[in-house]
Amino acid sequence: MVWQPPASLNIADYFLFNRLREDKGDRAAIRTDSGNLTYREVAQLANGIRRQIEGEGVVPEDRVLMALPDGPEFAAIIFGILATGAVAVMINPELRPDHLGAILDTTRAPLAVVAPEHREVLEAAMTRSRHQPRLLEIAAGGIEPGLRGDDCHPCGPDSPAIWLFSGGTTGVPKIVVQRHGSFVNTTDLYAKATLGYRSDDITISVPRLYFGYATGSNLFFPFSVGASTVLFPERPTPEKVLELIKRHRPTILVTAPSAINAMASLPTADRSDLESLRFATSAGEPLPEAIYRRWTDRFGVELLDGLGTAEMWHIFVTNRLDDVRVGTVGRAVEGFEVHARDEAGHDVATGEVGRMWVKGDSLGLGYWELPDQTQEAFRDGWFVSGDLISIDHDGYVTHRGRADDALKVKGKWFRPQELESCLLEHRAVKECAVVAIEDDDGLAKPVAFVVTSAPVDEDELRQHVLERLEPYKHPRRVVFMDALPQTHLGKVDRAKLRSGA
Repeated sequence: MVWQPPASLNIADYFLFNRLREDKGDRAAIRTDSGNLTYREVAQLANGIRRQIEGEGVVPEDRVLMALPDGPEFAAIIFGILATGAVAVMINPELRPDHLGAILDTTRAPLAVVAPEHREVLEAAMTRSRHQPRLLEIAAGGIEPGLRGDDCHPCGPDSPAIWLFSGGTTGVPKIVVQRHGSFVNTTDLYAKATLGYRSDDITISVPRLYFGYATGSNLFFPFSVGASTVLFPERPTPEKVLELIKRHRPTILVTAPSAINAMASLPTADRSDLESLRFATSAGEPLPEAIYRRWTDRFGVELLDGLGTAEMWHIFVTNRLDDVRVGTVGRAVEGFEVHARDEAGHDVATGEVGRMWVKGDSLGLGYWELPDQTQEAFRDGWFVSGDLISIDHDGYVTHRGRADDALKVKGKWFRPQELESCLLEHRAVKECAVVAIEDDDGLAKPVAFVVTSAPVDEDELRQHVLERLEPYKHPRRVVFMDALPQTHLGKVDRAKLRSGA
C-alpha cells in the first residue's frame, strides 16, 4: 500500500475541515465532563484562534509554541496554527523554567499560546532566555468562534507542520521537524488500515496531547474518521482514568506501560468496568510481558504494544487485534520497511540483535539545527535509530533496548529490559528500572531502582532473579524509591538514575 500525497496538503483540512465538507459537522468531536463539542464548533474555534494569531503577525512557517492542558482549546489552537501554514511546537507546560528557557532559545518562536495556569512558568522561563516570545493567554472557553471559511493556507506534503521532541533528559532534546505528509501517511496506514479506527469510536488517553503519540491516537486519528475523543485537563491518575472510562464509555484507550501497571495494580481494579473498550494501545516504553499479563488477566481487554519514533512521527510496528505475539511489538505496518542491521548497515541474521533501520513516507525532514546528527540518522530515506531490535522468521519484532543502555558485565552483553521484566514478575514490585553504574574499580554493574507495592528486601529480590536468570545478570544493588523520575516525555529518566545513584 503506497500513499500518493497531493501537491497541496494542509492537515488542518485533512483532520478537521474535511469533516464539514463530508456533512459531519454536527457529529460529536470532543467529549468533556461539561459537555460535547461538534466538529463545526471545533472548526469555528480553530478559525477564531487563527484570526488571533494572524493578528499577532504570525505568518506561514513561523513557529508557535503551545503550553496548554488537554481540552477543546488545545485541539482548536493546534488546528488554527496549522490552518495559517504556521508550525506548531507542543511543549510540556510542567517543565522547569530553565528547561523551558532553553527551548525558547532553540525554537525562537515569535508567539507562545499559553493557558493562564502556565503563564507564570513561561514568564519565569523568559527570564532565563535570550528569546522573548509574545504571550497569547487563552483560558478555557476563552476563544471567540470565527466564521471565516475553511480555506487553509496551501502547504505541501513536505512543508513543516509540527516540531516533535525526541528523547533528551537534560538541556534541549533533539527537535524533529515533521511534515504535513507524515501525519496523513501514518493515519492512513496505521490508524485506519491496521488498527481499524472507525466513526463510532470514542478514544481516551493517559499520555497528554503534547506527546506526539497522544496527538495522533487521541486527536488526529479519531478526527480523521469522524469519531470523537474524551479530553480532560486533570492529571491522568489511574483512578481518574477509570472514572472517565465508566462515564464516557470509550472504545479505545491510549496508554503506556507505567500507567497500564498502575491501573492493573489498583486494589479496586476488579470492580472497574472496561467493557466498552475494543482495545488499548501501549507505546513510549517497552511493555514487559509481566505487565501485559497483569493487565489482560485483570481486565480482559486486548493490549496492542507498538513501536514508533518522533523521526517517523508515530507507530510503524505493532501487534494487531487478531495477531498478538506477547513479548514482541508485533510486525511492521504495511507501507513501512523495518530491518535490524549492524554498524556497517548490513542486515544481521534472523533473530540476531541489530540497530533498527526504518523506511516509510512518514520520515521527518531532520533535526533542527543539528546537521551532523541529521546526517547520521537520516540516510537515503531511512531513519537509523538507536533502538536495538531482533526480527524472527515470521517478521515479529522484539525491542531489545537502546544501544546506549546495553550493559556488558563480565564480558557478556545483556539488556536492562530482561532484568526489569524478571523483577516485575515479583509480587511486590510495582515499577523498576535498571541502569549500569560504575563501581569503585570503574566496572559497569547493573543497579535496579524499584518501586514496591508490598514489603520486600534486597536479598529477596536478588534471589528472585538468581533463580530465573543467568547469575551475571542479577542486580548488584537494589535501590528502593517512592517513584521513578521521568523525562519531559514521561519516560523513565535513566540519566537521572545514573547520576543520582
